Amino acid sequence: MYRKLDNSELKRATLQEFREGKKLPFIVVLDNVRSQHNIGSAFRSADAFAAEMLILCGICATPPSAEIRKAALGAEESVIWRYHTNTLDAVKELRGQGYRIVSVEQTENSTSLEQFSPQAGEKYAFIFGNEIKGVAQEVVDISDLTIEIPQFGSKHSLNVSVSVGVVLWEVAMAIQKQTK
Repeated sequence: MYRKLDNSELKRATLQEFREGKKLPFIVVLDNVRSQHNIGSAFRSADAFAAEMLILCGICATPPSAEIRKAALGAEESVIWRYHTNTLDAVKELRGQGYRIVSVEQTENSTSLEQFSPQAGEKYAFIFGNEIKGVAQEVVDISDLTIEIPQFGSKHSLNVSVSVGVVLWEVAMAIQKQTK
């Protein structure tokens, strides 16, 4: 028999504990994501997998927003975030801070997600693109790597919020294995 756990039984960190707690060595960058629901979902995934930060760029809406909050369920308060008007500038700044730039995009010579292995001691910035256009080519051009999520159906892409969750899960699990 299985009994669903109450929220009080999940032993989750408080907002303050999370904000002060250890984060995994990656940042999520949203490149001109237009849907506030997708942005809110990215906040939740960033919280779930203890990302250092979420950077919203270009046309991305920012908190406070009822639409973001609807999907984020408060994660817009737990996850550190900032806004940049230009994704390329944000990415260049991150590179200058020692982050490896990884665009999540279908490209020539992309690395399949299951083949990506984060290196101990490295920091990563994962760039996720617009729902229609993907990651801007100018950002792809300066990326250290592109990774692609394998797909087996007839569609050519996943919803950006789903992609954020899939990539962060894989990366978080890989990092956790390294620390054991």
